[in-house]
Amino acid sequence: MSDHDDPLPTTLDGWLARCERLHPKEIDMTLERAQRVKERLQLAFVVPVITVAGTNGKGSTCAMLETIALQAGYRVGLYIKPHLVHFEERCRVNGEMVAADALLPHFEAVEAARGDTALTYFEFTTLVIARLLSQAALDLVILEVGLGGRLDAVNVIDADCAVITSIAVDHVEYLGHDREAIGREKAGILRTGRPAIVSDPVPPQSVLDRARDIQADLWLFGRDFNYAGDKQQWSWAGRSKRFNALGYPALRGANQLLNAAGALAAFEALRERLPITAQAVRNGLALVELPGRFQIVPGQPTLVLDVAHNPHAVATLAQNLDQMGFYPRTHVVFGAMQDKDLAAMLTRMAPLVDNWHFCDLPLARAAKAADLQALHATLALRGPGNVDVRQHANPADALRTALGDADPADRIVVFGSFYTVGGVLKEGLPRLNAAHIG
Repeated sequence: MSDHDDPLPTTLDGWLARCERLHPKEIDMTLERAQRVKERLQLAFVVPVITVAGTNGKGSTCAMLETIALQAGYRVGLYIKPHLVHFEERCRVNGEMVAADALLPHFEAVEAARGDTALTYFEFTTLVIARLLSQAALDLVILEVGLGGRLDAVNVIDADCAVITSIAVDHVEYLGHDREAIGREKAGILRTGRPAIVSDPVPPQSVLDRARDIQADLWLFGRDFNYAGDKQQWSWAGRSKRFNALGYPALRGANQLLNAAGALAAFEALRERLPITAQAVRNGLALVELPGRFQIVPGQPTLVLDVAHNPHAVATLAQNLDQMGFYPRTHVVFGAMQDKDLAAMLTRMAPLVDNWHFCDLPLARAAKAADLQALHATLALRGPGNVDVRQHANPADALRTALGDADPADRIVVFGSFYTVGGVLKEGLPRLNAAHIG
């Protein structure tokens, strides 16, 4: 019996389970299927669309674009992924997560339009959210691109402005083994004659070549926009616009000014359709939130949540942790996919870590806690002093043990996969005030 013979689901969970069965692969890189169904849906946007691709910084850039635009009085739709706890986190309208029931008619529409086309989970759900956003009363739509660019389902949408954040080596089995190959894939979101904002300070040549070949309007960090600052404030300059005396973004971390600079360049590029004021920029940067990006949870011991899951992101996390001040001990909860450069990630963090709590994750492609502990031993990694290493069945168990071991003055860092941070948030945070979690 085919899926078409099954009764259609009546709940979001039912639809998501159905989407997981439709295609034999979790990831199948091509645009043909999504493009075909998009045309059948007659899916189109009448308001400006910004797409955001890159290895690291996509989510932060999207969140800043959203919050600044909301503060400027615009109605904003956002597609961001993956989710930490609830699927509905992936779709926001005017800053609010959509209700599960609001998605159901769009699942039904995509199902009716696909015919015999076997969409992947990502393709199906991307079309669902894109259709919802295309029919909402909005002034701006922001779409975060998935792991790729050129062949990512989001790329069936012709964006008015494309942003490419920092590019690092990740997802090599799909995108290539070096920054040039990965940059070539990311640059697939660029469009002829339209703004292409590149906030990577040293972009791969492949991105520049693609922009030139298709005659995109290329905005380069350091040439077309830049920032400067001291410990108190910072300023931004674009081609014809400046913002001075800005407060630092509420999102913590050394890389956030680069992300903010790219977001402001996108707004300047779209200034005729979406003008924004300096006050909207100030308010937006002060109010922006994004769970799991160097998120510090109030309470004792200090708890840091970060979805850094490749060596470049982990290097940034380690730098940010190093600048936090003194903590007697640092306890780490870590879980990640087995296809990541795990050795580089562990090596980068090791000098800061007193206690490692490795955890299993609920996916077949996740590294086992036992394998992470064995890799740590093989690398003979040293910490600030004596290092304790343990294994756990899931992130919540790992955090509970870390909390039991930690003194109030210590620091606990939960990092790695979205499933690691999400696994902690899903269970609630023992002995900490969960109301502080975004």
